[in-house]
Amino acid sequence: MTSEMLSAVSGLALFGRYAFPPNRLGYCGSAQYQELFEYVAEQKSDKGLLALTQKFEAAFPYLLLIAQANGISNPFDPRVVEAYWIGNTFLEKVSEPLLYESLKERFRARMPARMFQYLIGKIEMGAKPHHNFHVFDVYTKAGPLRGDHTDISLQQMDSCRISWGKLLEVNGSSLVVEREPLILVQGKLALGPAEKKIVTWQIDGRGFVQDAHLGDIVAIHWDWASDILSHASLRWLQYETHMCLALANKTI
Repeated sequence: MTSEMLSAVSGLALFGRYAFPPNRLGYCGSAQYQELFEYVAEQKSDKGLLALTQKFEAAFPYLLLIAQANGISNPFDPRVVEAYWIGNTFLEKVSEPLLYESLKERFRARMPARMFQYLIGKIEMGAKPHHNFHVFDVYTKAGPLRGDHTDISLQQMDSCRISWGKLLEVNGSSLVVEREPLILVQGKLALGPAEKKIVTWQIDGRGFVQDAHLGDIVAIHWDWASDILSHASLRWLQYETHMCLALANKTI
């Protein structure tokens, strides 16, 4: 297997770790969430997994955008996938015109003109195609890509964003983590004091963070432990999260 193929395999698997939780809840992707889980839990990759991952109508176009901006043909290059879910230097290569065209094509028809102007105004303020930008500034205005538009609650935003938590306890298929929740302070979004939270990490004894130890930092998406974060990954996720919160608060 060539290094390029290995890169594609690891990128698909990484994408699946973060895409599975909302897919299981029916928010995005195909209806084959069990198949997606099998691929990721068993660390398998083939054209079937590629087909499943391309059906994520919110995330996949962002991968295409990041890959294009960085001169990479494979949108599932692990660096591209990491940029979208966690953050890295690849986001800096996405120019304002590229991001504008992507947002216009996908979301202008889904929101009132004035609201869309608020959204694209974030581009010159430093917006980048990170998942948490989508949660705080796109998801809240355009609504879910499925079904009728409804107001997005604080709890939904908190669940949908990629967050992090320190592993404190393992209780069967659940983990107890210490995590900063999303809160409102004088009408603005912020991260509150760390508190204990229970998240799921296994289905039938299998999951994505099997090698986690007490004290490790896990990435959390829709109350599911998606990955174990390195120190560098944690710093990127924290940086991008605070940047996205600051952007959202400018027009909240």
